[in-house]
Parts: sequence; C-alpha cells; structure tokens
Amino acid sequence: MLDIIKAFLYGIVEGITEWLPVSSTGHMILLEEFVKMDVSQDFWNMFLVVIQLGAILAVVLLYWNQIFPWDFSKKARQEKRVNKKDVWMLWAKILVACIPAAIVGVLFDDWLDEHLYNGYVVATMLIIFGILFIIIENKNKGKEAVIKTIEEIDFKTALIIGVFQLIAAIFPGTSRSGATIVGSLMIGVSRTAAANFTFLLAIPVMFGASLLKLVKFGLAFSGSEVAILATGMIVAFVISVIVIKFLMSYIRKHDFKVFGWYRIILGVVVLAYFFLK
Repeated sequence: MLDIIKAFLYGIVEGITEWLPVSSTGHMILLEEFVKMDVSQDFWNMFLVVIQLGAILAVVLLYWNQIFPWDFSKKARQEKRVNKKDVWMLWAKILVACIPAAIVGVLFDDWLDEHLYNGYVVATMLIIFGILFIIIENKNKGKEAVIKTIEEIDFKTALIIGVFQLIAAIFPGTSRSGATIVGSLMIGVSRTAAANFTFLLAIPVMFGASLLKLVKFGLAFSGSEVAILATGMIVAFVISVIVIKFLMSYIRKHDFKVFGWYRIILGVVVLAYFFLK
C-alpha cells in the first residue's frame, strides 16, 4: 500500500513535468532521493519510462481529432475522402522527426542509462537549457514567427526539431519538450506550434521507449508491481490532461522565460544537493 501511495506521487510529478519544459527525468531523479519504492532495480528502471504511457494517452485524448487519419462520417464516405491527407502528412513529419532519437535509443539505451543518468548530468543540462530559454526568448522578443502553425512545419524543419529531441535523448535533464521547444523557437517556429508539435512528437517516442523497456523487463509482473505501475500511469494521465490545457492557455499570453529561471534554480539546487550529499 505504501508503494502505491508513492506511485501516486510519482504519477503527479510525471504528469506535471513531462509537458512543462522543466525535465521530468530531473524531477524523478531528485524525488527518488527522498521517496524510494521497495521494488527491484529492473522494475524501477522500467517504471520510470513506462509511467509516461499514462501521460501520452492524455495527448491522444486531447488531440484525437488532429491525429486520427480517417474520417468515417457518412458525408466523408459519400465524398470518398475517408483518408485525411493532411493528417497522414503530419504523421509523416512526426516520424521523420523521430528518426534521430529512435536510432540512438535502440543502439545506446543501456549505455546512456549507465553513464549519463545521474544527478550531475541532469543538473548541468537543467541549467544550460534554462539559460538557452532566456536567451532565445529575449532574442525573439518583438519578432514575428516564421512558422505560425503546425501545418506550416515542413520535413526539413521537422528533422531539425528531431535533432534537438536527440539531445534530450542523450542527456537527461535536457527535457524532451524543453529541447524541441528551444530548437523550434531558434528556427522561427511560434510558441504554440512548437508546443503542439512537441506534444504530438511525444506519441511515437514514448510508445517506442515504453515498448523497449517492457520487452527488456519481460511481462512477468507480480500483482503488486501491476498495481504500482497502473497507479502511476492513471495519475500521470489525469494530471497530464490538466497540465497540457494549462500550458496551451499560458503560452498564448506569456513566454517560456519563467521555465528557464525555474530550470536554473532547480539545477543549482540539485548540484548543491549531490555535492553536499
């Protein structure tokens, strides 16, 4: 029961930090220092990734009309336009953006876990990308975005965003959403389009990463492990729905600098904690 309560807490943290550009991994590593679950190391490594499935299902729910590529309505069938070509094109761009991180994830997943998933790397990347957020937002102040909507993102732009996502895949603490949003802003994508594309980009990335971890862990779950994982995923789903709606409302009137300052402060706190530990 105690571990289920802890999983509830991890679900809250995952649901909040997965979508805000503040690094869910950084928060999870810090939370683990104070709230440890009585589970095996293999289960814990899998849990940290697969709990994201709950968060990604929130994106699927909120963006269903934009990502489902078929229209089975009577009118669409009569006009023979069941296939939504614009949605298929969007998925093609998303898959192109996923290629860099997918290749590195499959080839170097275990090595990255062993050598880079630690508090020092997380804290450093929190600070670096926090500074980048502030610099880019100051530089872009008053400038009009070149790409205003997600439909205007072409394949070249999608691939560039995918390269920034690769940075997050390599260096924990970067934040996947943080890296892709920073990259998008640097090449002239509007905040709204950058956030929307980041959310959609997470669908294949998180499903792929979760599938990889599940295959490595195997499906021999105990009853308590199923309860812990289900609790984390369900809570992450509910919180994610709330946070995504908040963020899309927030960025219509505000920039990302507040998240940059938050990252810097958190990074300094994490560094101080591990140095003094």
